[in-house]
This record gives sequence, structure tokens and C-alpha cells, in this order.
Amino acid sequence: MGVCGCGKSTLMRHLADRLDCAGFEGDAFHGEANVAKMRAGHPLDDADRWPWLDRLGAAIGAAVQRDGLAIAACSALKRSYRERLEQAAGVPLLFVLLDGDRAAFAKRLARRRGHYMPPSLLDSQLATLERPTPDENALVLPCTWPVGRLSAAVSEHTPSEAII
Repeated sequence: MGVCGCGKSTLMRHLADRLDCAGFEGDAFHGEANVAKMRAGHPLDDADRWPWLDRLGAAIGAAVQRDGLAIAACSALKRSYRERLEQAAGVPLLFVLLDGDRAAFAKRLARRRGHYMPPSLLDSQLATLERPTPDENALVLPCTWPVGRLSAAVSEHTPSEAII
């Protein structure tokens, strides 16, 4: 989880390959209206996000029921979004926040090609981000770590049925 440019998709693909389980790109679960809104440079609001989180959560839950484990890349910026995902999945989730500073995220976004989310939305995501609190099942890791180190840190954490 985390803002655009934090590396969540890269980590998701790496973990899904390493753990031989389903990997879900949260962006693929957005409806056309959400994609159009973001492409136009407008941030999503909660009403835009609820159906998206429900679709992604249901896919995660189905994969866990079928295979025992799933990995997803999803911004999950607010606690209420994380709670909604977990409710829709119907299984315990481990959230991994790839944390960093604006400069690191902006540098990554400047190199990213072919994505509908413009770098101009980074500030709105940073403003929306609610870092996980101690009572949440969450791990906070630096986005600057290499993907192998991130993967190892996630794997060392208490196993969970689904990792976001």
C-alpha cells in the first residue's frame, strides 16, 4: 500500500512470483469513470473508491479461499479503505506501507510511462494518506529499499492470508 510511485506494484509482482500465489494490481479494478477522472488530473473521493475497494477485496478473498494466499497492490490510503478491503475480502489482511518522502515518489513517477495516473495527483495522495496505527495489522517499510530486501522483510513478518 502507499501513494503513487512508492513501488507497491513492483513489490506485489515480486512477492506473488516468489510465493507462487495470485497477485492483484489494484488499478485494474477501477471502473472507467475512475480512470477517466484520474487521467484528467482529478483525485478520487470516497464515493469513487468504495466500489473499487469492494471489487478488489472480493477478488482477494476468492483467491485466498481458493489458494490460501494472495498479494495485492493497492493505495489503501485511509484506515477506512483498509477496513473496507478487509471486510470485502472476508479474511485477515496484512498491510505493508511503502513509506518515503515526496521527492522519492516524484522521482519514480517522472520515470513511469504509460500509466493513467498523472504525477500531479501525488500531493493529493500524500494529503489523504493515513499511516497505519499500532492497532492495525501493518508493516511500514522504506520505499527506498531494494525489492529483494522488502520481500524478505514481508516474508519475515507474521504470515497472513493476504498481503496488501
